[in-house]
Amino acid sequence: MDNRPGCLSGILKLALLNWVFDWLQERFGFGKGLSCTGCGCGIILSILFVILACSIITGTNWFELGF
Repeated sequence: MDNRPGCLSGILKLALLNWVFDWLQERFGFGKGLSCTGCGCGIILSILFVILACSIITGTNWFELGF
């Protein structure tokens, strides 16, 4: 039995991830860090975003219309 989430769940997860990423970038992202360039936290957040987005994209069955 295949228990992967459907496309609606995947779209909602990506939208939530995008909202959280934007909020974190505004508070801790590029230009907000303690270093002279402020890119430390921005790079870490970007790497985490890419990892979580790939996890959502590859774990979702885009042909199933359900949660």
